[in-house]
Amino acid sequence: MSGRAAFAALADHDGFIRRHIAPDAAEQAVMLRAIGCDSLEAAIARTIPASIAGADLSAIPAVVNEAEVLAELGALAAQNRSDILSLIGLGYHNTHVPPVILRNVLENPGWYTAYTPYQAEIAQGRLEALVTFQTLVTDLTGLPVANASLLDEGTAAAEAVALALAAHKGKSDTLLVAADLHPQSLAVLRTRAAPAGVIVEVVAPAEIVAACAAQKPFALLLQYPGSTGEIRDLRPEIAAIHAVGGLAIVAADPLSLCLLTPPGEMGADIAVGSTQRFGVPMGYGGPHAGYMAVKDGLKRLLPGRLVGVSLDAAGRPAMRLALQTREQHIRREKATSNICTAQVLLAVMAAMYAVWHGPEGLRRIAMRTRLAAGMLADAATQAGFTLRHDIFFDTIAIEAGARADAIMAAALGAGINLRRIDATGIGISTDEVVTEATLATLALVLGAKDALAAPAPLPEALVRTSPFCTAQVFSAYHSEHAMLRYLKKLEDRDVALNRSMIPLGSCTMKLNATAEMMPITLPGFARMHPFVPADQAAGYLTLVERLSAWLCAATGFAAVSLQPNAGSQGEFAGLLAIRAWHAARGDTQRDVCLIPSSAHGTNPASAAMAGMRVVVVGCDRDGNVDLADLAAKAAQHADRLAALMVTYPSTHGVFEEGIREACAIIHGAGGQVYMDGANMNAQVGLTSPAAIGADVCHLNLHKTFCIPHGGGGPGVGPIGVAAHLAPHLPNHPLLAAGGPATGYGPVSAAPFGSAAILPIPYAYIRMMGAEGLRQATSVAILSANYMAAKLAPHYPILYQGSQGMVAHECILDCRGFQASAGVMVEDIAKRLQDYGFHAPTMSWPVTGTLMIEPTESEPLAELDRFIEAMVSIRGEIARIEAGTLDRADNPLKHAPHTAEEVTATDWPHGYTREEAAFPLPYVRAQKYWPPVKRVDNVYGDRNLVCTCAPLEAYAQAAE
Repeated sequence: MSGRAAFAALADHDGFIRRHIAPDAAEQAVMLRAIGCDSLEAAIARTIPASIAGADLSAIPAVVNEAEVLAELGALAAQNRSDILSLIGLGYHNTHVPPVILRNVLENPGWYTAYTPYQAEIAQGRLEALVTFQTLVTDLTGLPVANASLLDEGTAAAEAVALALAAHKGKSDTLLVAADLHPQSLAVLRTRAAPAGVIVEVVAPAEIVAACAAQKPFALLLQYPGSTGEIRDLRPEIAAIHAVGGLAIVAADPLSLCLLTPPGEMGADIAVGSTQRFGVPMGYGGPHAGYMAVKDGLKRLLPGRLVGVSLDAAGRPAMRLALQTREQHIRREKATSNICTAQVLLAVMAAMYAVWHGPEGLRRIAMRTRLAAGMLADAATQAGFTLRHDIFFDTIAIEAGARADAIMAAALGAGINLRRIDATGIGISTDEVVTEATLATLALVLGAKDALAAPAPLPEALVRTSPFCTAQVFSAYHSEHAMLRYLKKLEDRDVALNRSMIPLGSCTMKLNATAEMMPITLPGFARMHPFVPADQAAGYLTLVERLSAWLCAATGFAAVSLQPNAGSQGEFAGLLAIRAWHAARGDTQRDVCLIPSSAHGTNPASAAMAGMRVVVVGCDRDGNVDLADLAAKAAQHADRLAALMVTYPSTHGVFEEGIREACAIIHGAGGQVYMDGANMNAQVGLTSPAAIGADVCHLNLHKTFCIPHGGGGPGVGPIGVAAHLAPHLPNHPLLAAGGPATGYGPVSAAPFGSAAILPIPYAYIRMMGAEGLRQATSVAILSANYMAAKLAPHYPILYQGSQGMVAHECILDCRGFQASAGVMVEDIAKRLQDYGFHAPTMSWPVTGTLMIEPTESEPLAELDRFIEAMVSIRGEIARIEAGTLDRADNPLKHAPHTAEEVTATDWPHGYTREEAAFPLPYVRAQKYWPPVKRVDNVYGDRNLVCTCAPLEAYAQAAE
């Protein structure tokens, strides 16, 4: 072998695969022996039905290593013109990300690898940060209840409209929208309104009061300040909608609310917006934390997550997700929304930005931003231009006449993007990164000598007089040492993947590799406004094109849309594609959606949002879709059948052998098959939705393709479709490349949704290659079957395939322990916290069970550590069954145990402190102490508190 050949052979191109797939060959051999298979191929053959086996990943490029993919993504980022300063506005602004937040939150796996805080006791850090976010939003908007974030401003506005429609109870189907709403928000609204039967009427601001009286709409949606910058007193318009019994929704810029009268003080019922400019990069459109705040009477209709303060079993303050009975996983098609997550990581960043700056710092930034706009307004008038609006915050609208083209070109030549409002109008939006040099450059562009004069004072009626951010948290951490330690304290109160395995079935908490995460903060990706000219975003467009092609290969489909910015949005987008296809064929009557009883709660909620009527299909005793019932209902509704929604592998963790027959039944009745891609990580490289017979499938990139969950968001839920559905994918009015011209409109505010985190799946696929992806899927299946085999002697495995195999997850049946020992599945989940583990998915899809998914990323030692914990807990249950532990006073019933409890002078339990805190030797070596005892959910819902207050106040209330 020549030196060159030897040198090439020693290159570690597949090193990432070895590091991502944790069990090595020797460990895989151990696992294979445990499940009675002599090879990985044999295990897969026993798991996946032969009728669907096989996938073509030839379009996936050859493997590169970490250094090579970082260089490749760096080159793509460099093709994006982040050196051009975008002062376009439209709800997206440049911002300084405080380095202490950048390094210790956004780039910190302790924050970005955590899961949705369903297990509240071990998520107290995130929950505290979210209460801070909610407090920030309520303070700024002047409304008493805010949720823990929504997907973006456009979808938040659409959710607010849906809330108003539900509150109005069908007395009107007309929505009035002010003409100065951001255009992307209006477009999302139109997409959402069509299947809901809502009539959207766009009205000039001067005509709103009269239109309310004439049309009696169920809601009025206003922008504050308006999209072109105008600020007006909204009180007359809000009074007009209230006079006819409708609700007032205000989409408000949060930085402006540091200076302007809050919407709540003007009488608004709902406020929505985006907190992007609070320290979150624009990222070509996302992810960002949208917000919603409401009057108290609307809180039970509030979509998304809501964090409340309750008490733990010791009577101390503790936080948890509140009012969950209103959510989609319980209410299904009657839910207020299909949203099953939030933008937690970005909400935390926005909250910590406010903590870092405090109220005075936020006011200073707001005042400086407005001053910059005023100075530019002065420059424009010096140059002979007129302003379309005299009262503004950060955006001025210049009437440029025939000089508009020349000004836009001159600004671009000087390295600045402005907004073209219309043929003669130009918009300039200032922000916190604008410098004196920026102002001087723009003054020259406009033809003025300088930009010096401050804007006129705001009218008295529009000036904020109420305080905001008065809670102690907003004044306590303004030095870097203090902030650093506060962030570390919050992080240490949580369990994330940097601490231990999170074995959540259906939620796929796999490795989020450092090399995948690094590119997202490159300036070329982070600093891009979503509405820059396409030639300034060449790197992003190339990334989108390549990633879309690779996802087409993984799914077997013809086209992909990356726009949906959550799995729930992907469901909605896919169903709209089916709806549009039927409509294009003249089948407008097709509105029935068949959904198995075991489906994710988002499925029926999404179907209802898409204007479909849900018909439930039964499952047999093995958890499989009842094909006879499916056929009967498909025949019954044949003339109206739109779709079947089905998850594969099934929600109970098995590759159902009748899946192709199920698809054929639906196609035979004229319907389409929508596949929920929650379990796509058990398909990649081994089979595909297209091979199975599906027509559309959404992909949870935050599950299968390694975008981290971020403590409950961000997520990305693109959809893949067969060729006949490709013309019906979402598009975007502000970017031709955002989808087909024949598409139905946008489902997200930005053309490519959460574009800033698309480099993560790009890097993952690039470093895994076709063979690595196949191996990942195969080892995920192997790990689940190994865990099932090891736990089967101790816990019944609820569902298995015909050859005794599970897919990538398994369900432990814990229902019998209630009768034998008085132990509920929740007791097992909470006891796992004492062992340092997050619980598996609890009571879904079957009440009283635990669904476990180990993923390919966990090494054998970690799998065995979790198995040992579960076996130990089963031993504790056996002691209760035998009577050696009391049915009421035992480690499971009182779990979790805090350090304060274990070290207290008084120990009232019949088991020892050591049994409580150190049930196994490995726990003593690396103990995680749950910060609170079991949280009282009922108390929290009956005494709803969702904003910050001194913790002493909660403690006093409990006394």
